[in-house]
Amino acid sequence: MSPVPRPWLSLAALLSLGPSVLNALSVASPQQRGLPGSGVGRAVYFITNDATNAVVALAIGPDGKLSPGSVTPTGGAGSVVLGADNKPVAVDTLVSQSSLTIVGNTIFAVNAGSNTLSMLSVSPSNPTKLALVGKPVPVPGDFPNTVAASQKHSLVCVGTSGARAGISCSRFSASGLTPLDDLRPFDFGQTTPPVGGVNTISQVFFSDKEDALFATVKGNPAANKPNFFSSFPVVRGGSACSPPDKAKVSVSRVEQRSTPQNTTVLFGSQPIPGTNNVFATDAASGAAILAVDSQSGKATTIATVKISGQAATCWAAISTARGTAFVADGGVNRLVELSLRDASIVSELDLSSDGDPGLLDLQAAGDYIYALSPGAGVAKPAITVVRASGRSRSASLVQHYALEGVAGQNSMGLAVLL
Repeated sequence: MSPVPRPWLSLAALLSLGPSVLNALSVASPQQRGLPGSGVGRAVYFITNDATNAVVALAIGPDGKLSPGSVTPTGGAGSVVLGADNKPVAVDTLVSQSSLTIVGNTIFAVNAGSNTLSMLSVSPSNPTKLALVGKPVPVPGDFPNTVAASQKHSLVCVGTSGARAGISCSRFSASGLTPLDDLRPFDFGQTTPPVGGVNTISQVFFSDKEDALFATVKGNPAANKPNFFSSFPVVRGGSACSPPDKAKVSVSRVEQRSTPQNTTVLFGSQPIPGTNNVFATDAASGAAILAVDSQSGKATTIATVKISGQAATCWAAISTARGTAFVADGGVNRLVELSLRDASIVSELDLSSDGDPGLLDLQAAGDYIYALSPGAGVAKPAITVVRASGRSRSASLVQHYALEGVAGQNSMGLAVLL
């Protein structure tokens, strides 16, 4: 078998487990759940992850297409994970999903090279006009590569994957961020920057109800280290009879760790709206649907699917317009649409004609899917825009937006303002 350029991708290719689909789970349609199923977003955001890190904002038009916007420095520095040769990799430089996230009109972006977190505000009248709020806040870990935020509780949490690995959390308000708390440590034995994609945090994200913080962590089977899913409950201090007080809400330090059956390299994930379940990619095989017990936080596997011909399926987005999930592969230029009931393949959209080597972070916004391709040093960076409206219609390419002169191969993260 020919190796894939990234060390951890070659591992994923060698691991081709091919697990069978397990028990199906019924998921209510977007219409039944009362979720939005059509429309467009207002703007797309991602980080350059260069030595001088910045957030790029691109406007979304009524037709879903992108147009020029702005580039706003984060006040911090980016960084790049190392390959087996101890040289910076050319693709998937933070080995994560959600290195940038947005809640309301607030953006949070990691600075992996300066171990800080930046907060930026979005102008209500112009979604591409951003402003840094205060100074970047130090993170008590090394190589922050993923961030999650809860608007409900005004909480933000950062995952770090370097020598000091783990998760730390903070509170935010219109005036900025409070200092992050002590690290909830993960014993990876990594360096800073980390070497390889395995044995790192893939993503931190809040549950659908925002009552727990989740983390997906890549395993390293070659070193007999299984992947795992972590859950930390959101807890409230003070009396249960007291009025709600966001200042007394925090992310617990008590972790529930589980290794869902038939998963090997858990990566990008998203809560399935209206349920306690999570749709997750698996870089070694394809994707899985996980059930997370609301009391214990333990994750168990409901269904898995092997995606034929994958290099490493790593990023996921749920489309409420379709009631399905879309996944992207850094080594194969296509989008694969999967069922939220049993993870079975619904459709595949071949995008190879646009010349991208593969797709990384992606987001669904109304009738559209936006997917980032930094180019891996062999193609110009771009964002692919796909229309995916109505279950009876096939997804179709509507724009291939070039990022040359705006951002390069280190680019990561993708968020959409709805």
